[in-house]
Amino acid sequence: MRRAETAPTEQNRQAQSAQDRQAQNIQHATIPVDNDLPETQALETAYRQELYRHRFMVTLRSTVFTLVVVAATAVLVAVLLLPVLRIYGKSMHGTLDSGDIVVSFKGSDFRTGEIIAFYYNNNILVKRVIAQAGDWVDLDENGNVYVNNQLLEESYLPSNAKAYGETNIELPYQVPEGKIFVMGDNREVSIDSRNTSIGCVAQEQIVGRIVFRLWPMQGFGTVY
Repeated sequence: MRRAETAPTEQNRQAQSAQDRQAQNIQHATIPVDNDLPETQALETAYRQELYRHRFMVTLRSTVFTLVVVAATAVLVAVLLLPVLRIYGKSMHGTLDSGDIVVSFKGSDFRTGEIIAFYYNNNILVKRVIAQAGDWVDLDENGNVYVNNQLLEESYLPSNAKAYGETNIELPYQVPEGKIFVMGDNREVSIDSRNTSIGCVAQEQIVGRIVFRLWPMQGFGTVY
């Protein structure tokens, strides 16, 4: 026996209409989407750019700080330990010439044959150590130097550089205590400890020992 379907009543129609309206309200209650918001890729690109700028600034500050420290250290070393000097004059011609740029090393123990720089009347002179305090120095008319009656072998001198030169001290001469007897390698023209106008050099006058030539490039290297 088949079941008969009844026609919808007014109450059923009203209920159905209420459900339809509720469904329409739900459909229209969606979350609005802002089409102007940046995409994920754009955000990542902006982030990378900002991170790069930050790292660049950190690196730049670190580099500038390092350069300042290096420059300050170089200045301190140049002033306190390794003064850089420019040669003027002809008294060391053949070994050091006018215009040469050299580095000196500060110290207190200077041996015979070494080249030193020292203060004299607000100038810096460069000469070679010949004798120490207490030594007796003598010269012959050919410019040969004797220290404590022994001929001083001067292989560092250019050929024909020996000369009696501007000597006016009484020979033989004893080097005073605390002093160093010095002479220029260009003996003919050098004014040095052979002359009373310069005399011997006190320790407190000494700038340092000349150890290296920076300029000219063809002479770059150790100075003997």
